[in-house]
Amino acid sequence: MPPPPIYDLSKIDFDDPVYTLDDISAVNGQRHEMEQLTAIVVADADTQTVVGYKDITENEFWCRGHFPDFPIMPGVIQCEVAAQLASFFSKKHDLLQGSLLGFGGMDGVRFRAPVYPNSRLVLAARLLKLRQGRQATFEFQGFVGEKMVFSGQSIGVPLKAE
Repeated sequence: MPPPPIYDLSKIDFDDPVYTLDDISAVNGQRHEMEQLTAIVVADADTQTVVGYKDITENEFWCRGHFPDFPIMPGVIQCEVAAQLASFFSKKHDLLQGSLLGFGGMDGVRFRAPVYPNSRLVLAARLLKLRQGRQATFEFQGFVGEKMVFSGQSIGVPLKAE
């Protein structure tokens, strides 16, 4: 049974993002095929929640080989999208004072349905625990339409780029 939703997605105007791809790129370091967010539609410092989405096209780098004639978004890429959402929120609010936010781990990840090209993957995340300057733990959920397709927790750690 999926957990209760982190955020009421029916209250979001997806046509009016608070941060665009250009804004995300100014904060997150991923480029080219590793840029996995399209927009951020909620970034609430009071509730420590963030909601964004990835518009998935038939031109994604993984479509050709995962799987030919039946492309589905790899779970590891879904986790990457969730981590990039948490990274954006962490860096925007300077939670970890690191120049880069790295993967520290994931817990309790569950995949509930496949994600296909030509869909919008909506992600919601909420800060669960912060060890100032050392570690941020986020709860995350991914949705296609109203269906929760995956959920879990991610741990972000600061990386100093020398």
